[in-house]
Amino acid sequence: MGTSRRAFLTKLGRSKGFLIKETYSSSITHVVSENNSGDEVQTWLESQTGWDASSSVHSLDIRWFTESMEAGRPVIVQERHILKVNPKPSGDPSAMQMKSYACQRRTPLKHHNSFLTEALEILSQNAEYNDNEGRSVAFRRAASVLKALPCRVKSMEDLRCLPCLGDHSQRVIKILEDGSSREVESTRQSEQFQAMKALTGIFGVGVRTADRWFREGLRSPDDLIRTGQQLNRAQQAGVQYYNDLQKPVTKVEADVISDIVEKAVHSVLPGAEIQLMGGFRRGKEVGHDVDFLITHPEEGKEEGLMPKITNWLEEQLFERELRRWAGQEKNMSLSSHALYDSKQNLYLRAKTEEEIFAYLGLEFIPPSERNA
Repeated sequence: MGTSRRAFLTKLGRSKGFLIKETYSSSITHVVSENNSGDEVQTWLESQTGWDASSSVHSLDIRWFTESMEAGRPVIVQERHILKVNPKPSGDPSAMQMKSYACQRRTPLKHHNSFLTEALEILSQNAEYNDNEGRSVAFRRAASVLKALPCRVKSMEDLRCLPCLGDHSQRVIKILEDGSSREVESTRQSEQFQAMKALTGIFGVGVRTADRWFREGLRSPDDLIRTGQQLNRAQQAGVQYYNDLQKPVTKVEADVISDIVEKAVHSVLPGAEIQLMGGFRRGKEVGHDVDFLITHPEEGKEEGLMPKITNWLEEQLFERELRRWAGQEKNMSLSSHALYDSKQNLYLRAKTEEEIFAYLGLEFIPPSERNA
């Protein structure tokens, strides 16, 4: 969980008389986590103790903590609270192995399990529409693991040693046996899902605005026009050019746009460097937008050129996992602006992505393999 949320929950727990420690010690009896699998927590525990501490510590989902807060006392640990840990492989060479963090894995654009990942991504998107970030991230992490596998999953047995596959994700993956998932199909065909997808597809419209419109009975861009909704400038453009913006952009078109942008930038900032980012940088031949990173060899020269510079690492889950790795495994803080080492209390300067990965102790993964 994020630093601010952890601080809030820590303060809340202490105000109710709970003894909460921020670092691990032998007196700890309950470890609570949010958006982490049991395997990840187990790995963290072993890194803290040097041995398997699972028998002496409860590894629990955040639900146990919130229920305890409501009760004003530690509630009895039940099965639904316990983070599941997959059994460790017993030397079986056929068992597929996978590292827990997406930033540790190579994830190609084309993979072997698209049938499964598409199903999980639909549920992830639906969870996001319903303002359930935790569930959305959990489904995305599960899909990310399947994307990185070197072969097609043929049975549930193939998944027994893989991280990030919670009970819900595994139930969905049972479409391997049934041929389809009733939950996925009902979600895909639901009025809410289709309406939210259409409304959030409007440039300048986020989930909360789309949800408000949905609750007001609006289902499409045409409904916004028909009812005379008050729109800001970006949303007006999004509605006006909705059909055009839904059309895919090809790599050839992106290269042409890149040339135009490069000429425009060089006319006002000679020496600037322009790099095509986003999906095209990861190897996609088709996308829905064109992202650029504009830099200059002289630091600070690019300031004022654009209100906002695109982040150097653009893939949402990969970036999220990279930041999570930095915080949880290296005690560092990574943002789009800097890498900060909390132990040394200093910012680590880096000119290239390779240097960032090196600081974090990770193998460099090229953009074409960041399709987590």
